[in-house]
Amino acid sequence: MPSRVHQPQAFATFLNPALVGAVQAVMAREYELKRGRAMAWPLALVLPVLVLHGSTREALPSSTRTHLPTWAARNPGLLAGFGARVQSTLPVMREGLRFALRHGLIQMESGAVSSAPVPAQRAEGELQELLKAARLVGKWAATVDQPSTLLALLGVRV
Repeated sequence: MPSRVHQPQAFATFLNPALVGAVQAVMAREYELKRGRAMAWPLALVLPVLVLHGSTREALPSSTRTHLPTWAARNPGLLAGFGARVQSTLPVMREGLRFALRHGLIQMESGAVSSAPVPAQRAEGELQELLKAARLVGKWAATVDQPSTLLALLGVRV
């Protein structure tokens, strides 16, 4: 992945560390609320791709009533390139994670990511859509017993 200086402007703007960190924090918070424990840190590097990739975000269900394995089976075209998308965005995801840690949006302990309570602020437009999708994905991920199972469902090889 090119450095931030060499990235196309739209890419650098959209995948800035603050936005990625906010998405990671919202996911971690929803995961923890639903599961009762912090989210495994590798998920904070993989799951945001479901939200930040426009076509994938648009294909997400409106609620967690649609189970993740069912959604994955219905969307093989989106998941065919998911592993490659994750790989290509890892530097950005790591940068977002560092930003979120530095600014107190998340904490890491014992290989897990937890989120500080996020102050309620009204988001609008695409930011609102991103955070809504992040909440869904965080809750959704919490329904899968093992992180390795979740990664396998999404086609991510470790």
